[in-house]
Amino acid sequence: MSAERYIGIMSGTSMDGVDTVLVEIDDNRVSLLCEHAFPMGKNLKQSLLDICLGQPTSLQAIGELDHRLGHLFADAVLALLEKANIDSSSVKAIGNHGQTVFHSPTTEHPFTMQLGDANIISAKTGITTVADFRRKDMAFGGQGAPLVPAFHQQLFSQPDLTRVILNIGGIANITILDPAKPVTGFDTGPGNMLMDAWITKHLGKRFDANAEWALTGNVNNDLLNSLMCDPYFALQPPKSTGRELFNLHWLENHLEQSTLSAEDVQRTLAEFTAVSISNDVTKETPGELLVCGGGAHNPLIMQRLTELLPQWQVMTTADRGVDIDNMEAMAFAWLAYRTLHKLPGNLPEVTGATQLTPLGAIYP
Repeated sequence: MSAERYIGIMSGTSMDGVDTVLVEIDDNRVSLLCEHAFPMGKNLKQSLLDICLGQPTSLQAIGELDHRLGHLFADAVLALLEKANIDSSSVKAIGNHGQTVFHSPTTEHPFTMQLGDANIISAKTGITTVADFRRKDMAFGGQGAPLVPAFHQQLFSQPDLTRVILNIGGIANITILDPAKPVTGFDTGPGNMLMDAWITKHLGKRFDANAEWALTGNVNNDLLNSLMCDPYFALQPPKSTGRELFNLHWLENHLEQSTLSAEDVQRTLAEFTAVSISNDVTKETPGELLVCGGGAHNPLIMQRLTELLPQWQVMTTADRGVDIDNMEAMAFAWLAYRTLHKLPGNLPEVTGATQLTPLGAIYP
């Protein structure tokens, strides 16, 4: 099979912008050719957060957000094409994850909702677009998430070494690649989401750069233990989560009548992320822990993971040749490739689906 070019688009739970990548796929080998981070406007982000956190809305508001995001993602692709200095005709397809606004995989009527009109992306860029990846897995009884473990398996599996791939975005998730077991993976809990929300509330910053604010505080074990008592952490996989559970309101419920300083809360939230991750990793045969996502830039979390997991080699995916900021966007470019070639994109052992299936809907 000759090499084909694909574009991947990812806008995650942190909502800190749109990651786009141009990749070349040749017989399932994936090479990153170009990447571009495209900003998301404050007003659009706030409108999305309002919906995610349960503010009253309307069908018109949701429809308009779908439209606005379609143009945002299309503009992000056009900026990537300009940066790469290539024509749209040389790209086989776009894989667009879409912006998740609600994920409810375990209710009586399970569903997941990602916005970003793929018709607009296809029309504006002139490139076939694949979107709506999660719902086919859910139609077969899965949670529709996480989907990236199949890509991690493609990139990182080794016949004689356990590797855990850890993505720390708004939510943290792991993929367990143990050569003696089937591939598994799940959301461990909050990644950057609560830390970002807390510093935004108190300092007006989008995130705690280099953990500078957290490092001025101290861990409060009472708060940490309270956070770790959430029933989510006792659930067995398959499991996935999002802002519907872990959000600022959830945190503030744990802080009722608290006299902790804001910086102590921030430090405890960083510890919460590290501990909730390490509790799951320690259940596996020690090997390499490869970290990617925004949290890989947080020196405090990386330090704490190293200290909490002394039997593991803690490093980033960049140490194994894959950029830490573009893993998920690359995964959805790869999933678009799988869809167009009618190849399965899910792992039932991960999502709980009853069967393998190609994912996504195609918008020519």
